[in-house]
Amino acid sequence: MTSNRSRSPGEKLRELIDQGTVVLPGAFNALTALQIERAGFQALYVSGAGLAAARGLPDLGLLSMAEVIADAAAIARAVSIPAIADVDTGFGPPLAVMRTVEECERAGMAGMQLEDQELPKKCGHLPGKRLVSMSEMTSKIRAACHARQDPAFVIIARTDARSVEGLEGAVARARAYVEAGADVIFPEALESAEEFRLFAEGLAGGEPTAPRTSNVSTTPLLANMTEFGKTPYLSVAEFEALGYRLVLFPVTALRVAARAVESVLVELKRLGSQRHLLERMQTRRELYDLLRYEDYERRSRLCDAKEEGHADH
Repeated sequence: MTSNRSRSPGEKLRELIDQGTVVLPGAFNALTALQIERAGFQALYVSGAGLAAARGLPDLGLLSMAEVIADAAAIARAVSIPAIADVDTGFGPPLAVMRTVEECERAGMAGMQLEDQELPKKCGHLPGKRLVSMSEMTSKIRAACHARQDPAFVIIARTDARSVEGLEGAVARARAYVEAGADVIFPEALESAEEFRLFAEGLAGGEPTAPRTSNVSTTPLLANMTEFGKTPYLSVAEFEALGYRLVLFPVTALRVAARAVESVLVELKRLGSQRHLLERMQTRRELYDLLRYEDYERRSRLCDAKEEGHADH
């Protein structure tokens, strides 16, 4: 008998990963999440850097759990596609990570990304990063796996070890993270297509030598295709050929939007009118269509009709 239970966000995400490489644009609010879904993407990423920038803060782990979860929940409610939350270092030790998992699940997330930096964390493509010990990170991963109520909730372990301990150190950490229970491995700030290839081969059982286990060799890999960083501009097809099943574009939309707003404000201040900017705008109808304005009006009319029906009785 087929179950009528709807699939959880984590189940939806895992199904997408099984089907092929998943492209994850970064959303920094619910409006951009709606645009990502409207554009035809099957999943999205709640970018920690994007959320921080939208609140006027740098990507240094300054947002609280409450702030991140509130923004993530608003994004998840706005769309039907699965969303992954960037929770940086998990907001503390393993107990805090467990609570983070619980809150992410309540917020409707399909999974979350946890990284192995010390606080204050830095953007993964900047120098001066410091890592927690491998044992501390594996404890956090085990705590995250233990805390999830939905076994399909996806735990993504990011390692920033490439710039601190070298590529071999990053591979060694990734193996340990898989053994601790991570569902996806995210090597941050690799510097060439060759490094992405070597990392994938190393995790699957190549150098450095280490016992090979089936879960290590089959663990999906995630690539971060951010701009102005250490990673060269590779296409989704190129990452797929290198063995990566998820590709992030975490701050692409925010960077383009911020530059567009900057340009518009300069022109508005200079000319004192927005008339010449109309062709660059989303129209009122287009915005209302994206926001499902008519659906909300329909609901309002339905509520009014029901209220009138009660009054007649």
